[in-house]
Amino acid sequence: MGVEHILGRRGRGLSRMLLLAVAAAVVWRFTPVDASVSYDRKAVIINGQRRILFSGSIHYPRSTPEMWPDLIQKAKDGGLDVIQTYVFWNGHEPSPGQYYFGGNYDLVRFVKLVKQAGLYVHLRIGPYVCAEWNFGGFPVWLKYVPGISFRTDNGPFKAAMAKFTEKIVSMMKSQGLFESQGGPIILSQIENEYGPLEEYYGGAAAKNYVSWAAQMAVGLKTGVPWVMCKQDDAPDPIINTCNGFYCDYFSPNKPYKPTMWTEAWTGWFTAFGSPVPHRPVEDLAFAVARFIQKGGSFVNYYMYHGGTNFGRTAGGPFISTSYDYDAPVDEYGLLRQPKWGHLRDLHKAIKMCEPALVSADPTVTKLGNYEQAHVFRSKSGSCAAFLSNYNPRSYATVTFDRMKYDIPPWSISILPDCKTTVFNTARVEAPTLQIKMTLLGRFSWKSFSEETNTLDDNSFTKDGLVEQISMTRDKTDYLWYTTSVDIGPNERFLKNGPHPVLTVMSAGHSMHIFINGQQAGTVYGGLDNPKLTYKGKAKLWAGSNRISILSVAVGLPNVGSHFETWNAGVLGPVTLDGLNEGRRDLTSQKWTYQVGLKGESLNLHMLSGVSSVEWGGASSKQPLTWYKAFFNAPSGNEPWALDMSSMGKGQIWINGQSIGRYWPAYKAYGTCASCDYPGTYNEKKCQTNCGESSQKWYHVPRSWLNPTGNLLVVFEEWGGDPSGISLVKRTTL
Repeated sequence: MGVEHILGRRGRGLSRMLLLAVAAAVVWRFTPVDASVSYDRKAVIINGQRRILFSGSIHYPRSTPEMWPDLIQKAKDGGLDVIQTYVFWNGHEPSPGQYYFGGNYDLVRFVKLVKQAGLYVHLRIGPYVCAEWNFGGFPVWLKYVPGISFRTDNGPFKAAMAKFTEKIVSMMKSQGLFESQGGPIILSQIENEYGPLEEYYGGAAAKNYVSWAAQMAVGLKTGVPWVMCKQDDAPDPIINTCNGFYCDYFSPNKPYKPTMWTEAWTGWFTAFGSPVPHRPVEDLAFAVARFIQKGGSFVNYYMYHGGTNFGRTAGGPFISTSYDYDAPVDEYGLLRQPKWGHLRDLHKAIKMCEPALVSADPTVTKLGNYEQAHVFRSKSGSCAAFLSNYNPRSYATVTFDRMKYDIPPWSISILPDCKTTVFNTARVEAPTLQIKMTLLGRFSWKSFSEETNTLDDNSFTKDGLVEQISMTRDKTDYLWYTTSVDIGPNERFLKNGPHPVLTVMSAGHSMHIFINGQQAGTVYGGLDNPKLTYKGKAKLWAGSNRISILSVAVGLPNVGSHFETWNAGVLGPVTLDGLNEGRRDLTSQKWTYQVGLKGESLNLHMLSGVSSVEWGGASSKQPLTWYKAFFNAPSGNEPWALDMSSMGKGQIWINGQSIGRYWPAYKAYGTCASCDYPGTYNEKKCQTNCGESSQKWYHVPRSWLNPTGNLLVVFEEWGGDPSGISLVKRTTL
């Protein structure tokens, strides 16, 4: 791409000297193209026209293909121009060189549906995505490539990253999906929020990596601009962009780049054990209007539809299965009102201002201590004004152009003709809808107890403790650690007590301890500290004793530095205190390992596997128990969910497909005070569910069900009551 692309169409008005200076700043060569998408300092330019663009994140794997058309249409009806999505590397390349683009990973189908709706696409290839997604979107096999170091100037990592990026770009090109080919993709993203981590990777290595990533991406010649979010040193022609709750403070790193907000956070994610965050729409609309009045021209809502972390895709660890994000379209695909409607009205008002916004710079006038007017007047005569009141407590009456205007606290009024207020961010006219969950039915259960004291032919023995993911390769949450402890007949505790104390230290995330087949205890970490320690009495007998530890992962980390060094599982030390000898360290002795559960190896979650064992009556409160039930699909078109509030912790499958992890027994702790919109928002300001389950309803996609004979399988770790599980429908009132 040549200098024309770097400067956009405004290059005509610049001197030849400035053009040469800008060209010299570009450290690699580009092939000039007659791009149909370019940019200048005011906006992204599509087919010669500057555009104010509203975008929304909808992640295709977090819903089903059957849901996509409706989600996209609701985004369009809500006034969006663009659908933004990450590309999920670990979903598309589960093993090296083996690609998958089917089901809810059918990226091409998703992009084509967006095009059919008449919207554009911003494709965030990354391929690191964060996104509260398992391992940040990296495939776990990447961790075990010899000599690799993630997201730095490292040959093996750059080779793998370039190969996948090229794969996605080639696929999009082959389908004619870039705007330069007549497709909907107008923007692409390389890397993701790398800037804040550069210091951890070292100055030269980090800067070399950023430069390489930019050069690699631009060299793919997509014909559309590339962005890097939260990357202040993004090299030309890459556009650096802002992510956050507010971005009115942000300016791009060069005066010829547009001001773009790639993640306007509509809420926040939910974690098991944490309250559920909500963001008032009055504040969100205020933040967007502040950004636009400052000269911003592209806003993407993260998320517009959050969706569901199906299977084991939730990261964190401890990220919940619901990724609702308090988005304008909720997890189930229903409109969240008044958020959806108020933002739609905001978009209409700003679009009315577009002629002035894209052609003029704002003139800022102080109207009071907290009040300002941002006025855009174009040479053609169009005029738009934004009247703001930053006071979080008091109304303001201001005089603008000899007229008086009343402005609520912490709000902005939009005047597309500089006279008439058509929208105020704090005055919500959209209807408020309440969510109702209605019982549809319960289930008749059979149960099967997972074995806790047997090892099969796939078990193996090693000296010392091993890291969990290196054994499981994240194909399962579960790894058994088993060792033997010989107790002599002369141990004092056998006669007089007390029992020895077993201490087990783990890198996370949860553990169940068994001694001679009997459960001794359960411990688990949390979002802020996944590491954990078990300490409890060990009821041992004379002779050989078996200690078994079921280590459980709850999603791999999705954010931070040096992913390849992170660990999970029992890393020790493991000790026994209170023996005649004092302390016995079990860490370095022989341990036998079993990857996964017996029920997993038998495919008990699938119709083909349920007949391989004898199922008994459903007993409640039993740990490590599989439950199965058959049911018919109810009538109606409403979204469905499972109410799992009577259960502890585990996983759910319907007809062999994983809904995800459930954990209603992990009660939310935090502060859930009353919420008012004025004042600076953060993710802990407006929360609910304190003292309750972080998530008790689990989305059941309608397309996963047959009219009759549906198989529901639940694996319960803690010992819940399956008789309380119910199927419910979700409606709005």
